[in-house]
Amino acid sequence: MPESSTQNRRITSALLLAALLLSGCATATDWLKGRRTASADEPIILGAPDASSYLTELYELASGDPATQAEIYADAEAAAKLTPGTSTQLRFALILATPGHSESDGSGAQGILRELLSQQELMTAAEISLATIYLKDVETRIVLDAEARRLRTANTAAATTEAAAVNQRLARLEAENRQLRASLADAEAKLEEIMSIERSIREQSGDNAPQ
Repeated sequence: MPESSTQNRRITSALLLAALLLSGCATATDWLKGRRTASADEPIILGAPDASSYLTELYELASGDPATQAEIYADAEAAAKLTPGTSTQLRFALILATPGHSESDGSGAQGILRELLSQQELMTAAEISLATIYLKDVETRIVLDAEARRLRTANTAAATTEAAAVNQRLARLEAENRQLRASLADAEAKLEEIMSIERSIREQSGDNAPQ
């Protein structure tokens, strides 16, 4: 199994576990089946999907191949545009918030989830829980991504500065080498001139010697 698919399964499982913990062990079964608790002031949202329908699609999205993921995304996007409502918007936001597919968009999901949670009276308890869990996850990933970008930028800047310093040292060494080579050439020329003079003197001394 590809590493990305395994990671997506783990993310989905972790989110499901968090949802179950939030709802409480005693009400976990009712939560997954979309049944209401005994709270008298909890509104009844007619036609609202139960939690299992959201989670089933999210599992298919996380574990599916690219074609399946593209199909799920396209269907959710069309539903959100053609029949806008709390449930279709939440469905689309959850798909955007799920990492591991080409259309994943944490920032887009964040905006929709925040808007939905500002009108919780139109949502079921399960939908509020899902929106809250996924919003926290998205916000955390956005912060981590920003920090990763900052570190990459800092590392790039440090590497650029270090490279510039190395280039300066190399240029300085090359200039020093050129100067040394010039000095060596000048010294060799002077030495050759002295040796030439000495040879000339010896030759002249030989010519002036008694026959």
